[in-house]
Amino acid sequence: MSAFTLDDRLAGDSLAVLDLDLCTVRLMNDARYPWLLLVPMRADVTELVDLGADDRLRLIEEIAGASKALKAVSGCDKLNVGALGNMVPQLHVHIVARFVGDAAWPGPVWGVGAAEPYPDGAGRELAERLSQAVAREIQ
Repeated sequence: MSAFTLDDRLAGDSLAVLDLDLCTVRLMNDARYPWLLLVPMRADVTELVDLGADDRLRLIEEIAGASKALKAVSGCDKLNVGALGNMVPQLHVHIVARFVGDAAWPGPVWGVGAAEPYPDGAGRELAERLSQAVAREIQ
């Protein structure tokens, strides 16, 4: 079995937030939507069913905690949660904070415009606030 490594595309499109028991949590570098990625730190996992039963349960708990934290920090109107994996096969879960009237509302965020990177320091500051909020939610 190989060791876990984060897909290069996920790493390049996001900022580190924190590592949980199962997942590494990342903030997408797109200021249009506060958007977390949870990536299970397991090698060669592409589908939810590739995780063992305990890891699947842990993933749900980490998604719930990260979702609560994102909602609290962003003040969003709605959360979108999904695991697509069509472009990057490594299993990862998107948690996207949505606002009525945002650039893609009410449709999905994928394929709508180009990502707008956070201005200098803003992404890191948000990642730190989210790190603290997620850590409070997941104990």
